[in-house]
Amino acid sequence: MCIAMPGKVISLDGGKGKVDFSGNIVDVNLQLVNAKAGDYVLVHAGCALEVMEKSKAEELMDLFRELEEIGI
Repeated sequence: MCIAMPGKVISLDGGKGKVDFSGNIVDVNLQLVNAKAGDYVLVHAGCALEVMEKSKAEELMDLFRELEEIGI
C-alpha cells in the first residue's frame, strides 16, 4: 500500500523544492500545486498533490509517529 506524507516546504527552485519530512530533506516536484516556502504539502511518489493547512499536516504527522511507535 502506498500513502501520501505531509511535509514542510523549506525552499523552492522552479517547479521543484526541498521538503522537510521530520528532519529528512527530500527533493519534491511542486509543479501540481501553488506552494511557497513554509507551506505544508501532501506528497506521494515525489510529487506534491495539495497544499495543506498546518493543523491538518501536524495531525497526520502525529498519527504516523504513533503508528511507528507501535510498530505498524
